[in-house]
Amino acid sequence: MGSMPATPRSLDVAPYDALLLYSFGGPNKPEDVVPFLRNVTVGKGIPDARLEEVGEHYYGFGGKSPINEQNLELKAALEAELARRGIDLPVVWGNRNWEPFTTDAIDELERIGAQRAVALVTSAYSSYSGCRQYREDLAVVLEKRGQLDDSGSTGVELDKIRSYFNHPGFVQANLDAVADGFAELVAKGGDPRSARLVFVTHSIPDTMEAASVVSQATYSAQHLDVARSVVAGLAERLGHDVAWDLAYCSRSGPPSQPWLEPDVNDHLEALAADGVTDVVMAPIGFVSDHMEVAYDLDTEAMATAGELGLTAVRAGTVSTREPFVRGLVDLLLERAAIARGEDVAEATVGDLPPFRSVCAPGCCLRRDGEPSGVPALCGSGLYS
Repeated sequence: MGSMPATPRSLDVAPYDALLLYSFGGPNKPEDVVPFLRNVTVGKGIPDARLEEVGEHYYGFGGKSPINEQNLELKAALEAELARRGIDLPVVWGNRNWEPFTTDAIDELERIGAQRAVALVTSAYSSYSGCRQYREDLAVVLEKRGQLDDSGSTGVELDKIRSYFNHPGFVQANLDAVADGFAELVAKGGDPRSARLVFVTHSIPDTMEAASVVSQATYSAQHLDVARSVVAGLAERLGHDVAWDLAYCSRSGPPSQPWLEPDVNDHLEALAADGVTDVVMAPIGFVSDHMEVAYDLDTEAMATAGELGLTAVRAGTVSTREPFVRGLVDLLLERAAIARGEDVAEATVGDLPPFRSVCAPGCCLRRDGEPSGVPALCGSGLYS
């Protein structure tokens, strides 16, 4: 992989006067778990008894998701990088599903006098769950506050930083994390030349995968593009080729509904049956080590690997690694320049183009050809 691009020369973040760090959210204590899951599954009619079962993942960690503390760490890292560059821009944190909620974040933006803010979603990839659902939540919350009309927000104006899976900072941080994972594998007695690298991301329904193509490439194609970039850089560092695959975790919903496969546990079984003995799992679909990583990989998949006799390592996420944080601020500067109408060279790595800063009509719907009927900000039209 090539070197990181130079930092944009302009440090002008106008027209933005605030950055919204916008995430999924998670419970902080056992009493939060079911109310949090109600928010996540709103409109699906799932009874509390079933939510209690699903919540066992959280109860096993004391009822607390790691995601909130990790978002605070990322917020602090962003603030430090902004300060290092001499950029005076407040960072406000908000979540779709738990405190501080979206409306709390908008309250904070208003309190500090923000007129136009840009949202940084803690999902690198474009899909309904990773992009449009955040855009819809912003619009619905503003609508409930009486701050939305046909032209968009009538309060704080909100834009969004593009999906950044193929930005050099994200790819570089993943490459560094995977290289560290291979070093750990060697320390455990594994053989890096025969080891299989398994990239892992959150599964989504096949219908959502099909609909995601409108965003410029499907959800799975985006991950494969990142994987190829990381593998190319890793081969340069190790001095030999690396065999790799893409697997999925965290599927939910009825068994009758097809989701992207293979499941990481099934894939580990297949690898073991083929004679693979050493595995590095790389959670490229996740920005930080939140519950899907802590349970689905660190607990469940590592247990599967142990049962199969595999020497296994779970590589880190991008978290607050320097290339990632630096890249996010580069993306902020890029988005500000676009908002000012300037010509911008949008940095990417891999074969796919930079994704749109303003989402196209029909972008990232839940199902192909089925408009949600829910307004969404940061697109070419409120209901497109």
